[in-house]
Amino acid sequence: MHRFSTLILLFGFVHFVNAQTPKRTAADYQRAEKFLSYNTRQYIDWVNVNPNWIDGDRFWYRGNSNVYLVDPSSRSKKPTTAYGTKQTRNARAGSRLEVVSPDGKKSVFIRNWNLWVKELASGKETQLTFDGVKDYGYATDNAGWRHSDAPIVRWSPDSKKIATFQQDQREVNDMYLVTTNVGAPRLEQWKYPLVGDEHIPMIRRVIVDVDLAKVISLSVPPDPHRATLSDDISSSGTFDDIDWNPDGSEMAFVSTSRDHKNEKFRIADATTGKVREVFEETVKTQYESGRGVINWSYLPASKEIIWYSERDNWGHLYLYDSETGQLKNQITKGAWLVGSVLKVDEQQRVIYFKGHGREKGNPYFGYLYKVGFDGKGLQLLTPEQGNHSISFSPSGKYFIDVYSQPDVPPIANYRSVNGKLIMPLETANVLRLQKALGWKPPIPVALKAADGTTDIYGLVFTPTQMKAGEKYPVVDYIYPGPQGGSVGSWSFSASRGDHQALAELGFIVVVIEGRGNPYRSKSFHDANYGNMGENTLPDQMAAIRQLSATYPVDTTKVGIWGHSGGGFATAAALLRYPDFFKVGVSQSGNHDNRNYEDDWGERYNGLITDSDYPAQANQTYAKNLKGKLLLAHGLMDDNVPPYGMLLLVEALQSANKDFDLIVFPNARHGYGKFNSYMMRRRWDYFVKHLLGAEPPREYAMQGQ
Repeated sequence: MHRFSTLILLFGFVHFVNAQTPKRTAADYQRAEKFLSYNTRQYIDWVNVNPNWIDGDRFWYRGNSNVYLVDPSSRSKKPTTAYGTKQTRNARAGSRLEVVSPDGKKSVFIRNWNLWVKELASGKETQLTFDGVKDYGYATDNAGWRHSDAPIVRWSPDSKKIATFQQDQREVNDMYLVTTNVGAPRLEQWKYPLVGDEHIPMIRRVIVDVDLAKVISLSVPPDPHRATLSDDISSSGTFDDIDWNPDGSEMAFVSTSRDHKNEKFRIADATTGKVREVFEETVKTQYESGRGVINWSYLPASKEIIWYSERDNWGHLYLYDSETGQLKNQITKGAWLVGSVLKVDEQQRVIYFKGHGREKGNPYFGYLYKVGFDGKGLQLLTPEQGNHSISFSPSGKYFIDVYSQPDVPPIANYRSVNGKLIMPLETANVLRLQKALGWKPPIPVALKAADGTTDIYGLVFTPTQMKAGEKYPVVDYIYPGPQGGSVGSWSFSASRGDHQALAELGFIVVVIEGRGNPYRSKSFHDANYGNMGENTLPDQMAAIRQLSATYPVDTTKVGIWGHSGGGFATAAALLRYPDFFKVGVSQSGNHDNRNYEDDWGERYNGLITDSDYPAQANQTYAKNLKGKLLLAHGLMDDNVPPYGMLLLVEALQSANKDFDLIVFPNARHGYGKFNSYMMRRRWDYFVKHLLGAEPPREYAMQGQ
């Protein structure tokens, strides 16, 4: 009888404990999933104005149920049937592995490490180079994390010459990945230089005369495989840092040093290969030529160069004499920056560009401006507050402006380049989205960095149904850059990843741009130079503490997650600040940048001789782990190879630390068809370990 009573009491106690364990059901997950993009987009009334240009800067575009014809001369937008069934033909002949000439008559491609040209009308093929061999081929795009078969070239405007290179990788180290499958695994092997390697890919610059099938070598030593815009010489899809004159007789180019601290502006004679040194710029950290586009231009008609520099701590334009290499004048100036040059009008001597930080409010919003070569006549052309996307008409006299904010849906206008509004085009409407899902936009916030003085910005996502008096765990989504940031685009988006969806499960989700991210001053961007392992984390913590004064944030329950650089930062958060960050999901992280592609680290962190890479590696701090850490990686990741993650795994095991691991045996850097699975596992991890609730078992995401 006594034993029976004990069992009853024990059963009652277990039942009581189980009753107190909160749960998240499949219905909760289903409701959260409704806030993902594949569910929200159906409720947004918005016509994306994709112009089909015709004569007189008129254009037509397709609306929801109509085709509209826009005429700037009459300032009219009218429904029309004249263009309803027509389709524009923008694509030229040629495959994705070919680059078509400006006149549309020829294309070039790689065969057996040599460059060939094809006449598109007849299909006739002609070999242009003959000494290309394995690991020393022409126009190859196979260095580091990029390894495609497309040629990297830049055609001259007259379609008679090609600027390219012969890439020497003969002594560069190899990378290896092995597939998982039934039967013998397949080995993937390619050239992948690492930080500190003695040998990296070098390019011997050449010009190819297509008609003569003649290769002209430029009279300069080989350059490192580097560019001014990013960590790849073909980030724009063609050969970066090349600017031909109209008749193809000269080619301007910029040579970048291995550490990105020195830039040489040069002009080559396209017939002889003789190179003239014009000027150079040397910086203390790393040089950049703009945001998203290369901002320098060669103007042979006036013998001038428009050059981009951050020499006064802000990204601005400068005018140089291309004959003497002397500075003529600074074009833009002030505590704001030129992001991207969109159009240079040589006849009117006017530059049109996107600028950031000049107008009041969020400095990440880009506005369109114009200014004279002499620096006079600076004019704001898009005064409405927001982030602006610009598309110029064929004549350059007009442009389509689409602007929005993270919490303000887009509006499209047609304007003239003098700033006058020709007519409004479209306005997005999210009323149906609000009614159907109870959707609400993220909340933009302005905060202070960890130094207490620097302004930083971010977004906050709260549950659409919040309980009064209740505090919520916080999840920090992070991408520390330094080439980008956590927010990404500051334009409107109804669904930013799964931030709102995750918030619906009972979290406050924050996305903070810390010091070290672009679109601000040079010193702001270089805040973590030489100390990349800091990963903006002090600013993330400072921001969360400040937000707790306004939002019901429980600062004792802080989670963090990110992918790639965000995966690196997430693991660093739990290992370096274990008393603040309690739960982390680290996806595809480059946990030790000595094991990542050379140019990214050497650009933003310095050469291995100038920066303490071991002190920034996550495995160095494995013994500090206190919270719950989930590592995830694709074992065929050719961007961030998985062995860097495995070094962290080994260090955690050596430190006798518990952690969780998900591997995707045949996935690349992104997880492809397993992305939905990873999202669900991420939700489960935060629900269980941060919220303290039981997730539904094996919930099937709609995207699976």
